[in-house]
Amino acid sequence: MDVLEFNREAWERQAAKGNPWTVPVGPEVIAAARAGRWDVVLTPARAVPRAWFGGLAGARVLALASGGGQQACVLAAAGASVTLLDLSPSQLERDRAVADRDGLAMVIQAGDMCDLSRFPDGAFDLVFHPVSNVFVPDPVPVWRECFRVLRPGGRLLAGFCQPFAFLFDDDEMERGELVARHRVPYSDLVARSPERLERMRAEGEPLAFGHTLEAQLGGQLEAGFTLAALYEDGWPGHALGELIAPFMATLAIRPGG
Repeated sequence: MDVLEFNREAWERQAAKGNPWTVPVGPEVIAAARAGRWDVVLTPARAVPRAWFGGLAGARVLALASGGGQQACVLAAAGASVTLLDLSPSQLERDRAVADRDGLAMVIQAGDMCDLSRFPDGAFDLVFHPVSNVFVPDPVPVWRECFRVLRPGGRLLAGFCQPFAFLFDDDEMERGELVARHRVPYSDLVARSPERLERMRAEGEPLAFGHTLEAQLGGQLEAGFTLAALYEDGWPGHALGELIAPFMATLAIRPGG
């Protein structure tokens, strides 16, 4: 199964349905960001500490797998020079619409988060990568590419799911039932029946993959990053999120500079 094409189609459907992560911010949010009043998220709810960004004004930022007319647009309004790369054309259209509406200068491109070969080494000062590597089978290539395209001293801000979130069945979690069913690393391609996968395709549900902390944190370290800070975040409205924070965000630095 072509995971990339499956998930591209799924996010096209999610955008058509009005998934909350595909709803563009309003002009008042952009105006506030231009005035210095802004925040963005890497995970569902908790705002990223401002200190993680360093000096954002004029910084070359890659908003990686961050389409939907939200974070990338806010960062551009806050003064960054933003390049956005996302898999979904419809999500990218949300960003173009906000950029056109509010006069934001952004470079907007379609592509795979695992393949940044279009960008030269050291092209960016900061990579902003919200929870999205849940949609690729292996996050390690993402970390390697992020390291390569960052200048020495550059920053990677990343959000991801914690491994234990994938122990439980999605349908059961929605009913408030928390019974460990799956192994981690997790793959929908392994855990789901062919019939369920076809239903996911028809309903626009993307394929998900649950990664270990060795792949998430260890993968960043193996790529060459130094971990500088992290925090955890909850999952509003979900049974698991009432007990423990299923998301993590990290600040990693490429040494040097």
